[in-house]
Amino acid sequence: MKLVLFAFVAAAVLGVTAVATADETPTYVDTACGTWVNDDWVANGSCPPENTHLRHDSVTGTITAVKGHLVTVQQSNNTVVINDKPALDAKQSGKVAVGRMIVAYGYWLDNNFYATGIY
Repeated sequence: MKLVLFAFVAAAVLGVTAVATADETPTYVDTACGTWVNDDWVANGSCPPENTHLRHDSVTGTITAVKGHLVTVQQSNNTVVINDKPALDAKQSGKVAVGRMIVAYGYWLDNNFYATGIY
């Protein structure tokens, strides 16, 4: 307990803040504020407004690498690394394997894509 308190105080004094990384699951839960219907996001009115911080989207391509819950997807002109933990937790991912062509539905949060469903 003292060590945790010391670390917290040291971080506050030094001006250090915690930064989420792509391999962490965000605290935002997108199933609480809407759903995907026929490839379109339909908000139910309880979502925060979409902006550069949060935006619902889909990612299409072929899986080229899997490392834990980070999945690399090759698109025609781009490579995207997505976090599939929300989809895995919801049992909405199927088998995630290299060579599989997918459509991942989810959201961008602070330039990281979180898949809530992979089909």
